[in-house]
Amino acid sequence: MSERVIVVTGATDGLGRALSGALAREPATKLILHGRDQARLDELAGTLADAEASVQTVRADFSELAQVRRVADEIAGLADHISVLVNNAGIGAGEPDGTDRRVTVDGNELRFAVNHLAPFALTQRLLPLLDRGAPARIVNVASIGQSPIDLNDPSLEHGYTGVRAYGQSKLAMITTGFLLARRLDPQRVTVNALHPATYMPTKMVLDSVGYSIDSLETGLKATLRLVLAPELEGVTGQFYDRTSVARAHPDAYDARVQQQVWDLSSRLTTHPA
Repeated sequence: MSERVIVVTGATDGLGRALSGALAREPATKLILHGRDQARLDELAGTLADAEASVQTVRADFSELAQVRRVADEIAGLADHISVLVNNAGIGAGEPDGTDRRVTVDGNELRFAVNHLAPFALTQRLLPLLDRGAPARIVNVASIGQSPIDLNDPSLEHGYTGVRAYGQSKLAMITTGFLLARRLDPQRVTVNALHPATYMPTKMVLDSVGYSIDSLETGLKATLRLVLAPELEGVTGQFYDRTSVARAHPDAYDARVQQQVWDLSSRLTTHPA
């Protein structure tokens, strides 16, 4: 059996860290773990030193598209195929990344950039490796908190709130994922999104909201299912609330909106604002 290669972004904290620890127990597996802080990546790798899986790390700040492209190329240098890409890295609606509107070096609103444009660009760049890893899976860690996308003002220069920006970024991730799922052969690469849990006790949630509702184990179980469950082979274009099939915002199913958000995302990631 060829080695299974699983890429997890945002692996050093919260759900990503729990997912990395669980997947590290899988035999015949290579884990490529992404984070934005090298010291935290090194610490994570140290905790997984005796794991069944082999572990390698890559560093990039997903607020900068040049770093997203670079890390995609680094991943391509570490593996000749990818079995699963888990787009987990993201920032919430408030602290610790602030509640005010911030703009990246590429000119994009921070939450839209990190939560949507970065995984969109990373996925596009890694598609050839995913196809070589067929049957492969793309798992987009989204949210049930979704806001309509302002196609005329995606950076929210008007009417900005952290909650709106977060919800818009997650809906954009889901919407383009649905279109990609339709374009790909599900026997080769599937694309699904999920709301892993509500307010897990992660640093992002506790700093921003101040309390938790669901356990980290709930989100871990839901995400692991999309990564590993054999019964989901060939299942694509779905949105899950934890482990149940659910409905995303209606805009995510509108073919016209899907194409508009795709075109916007392509433009912003190919020719940064």
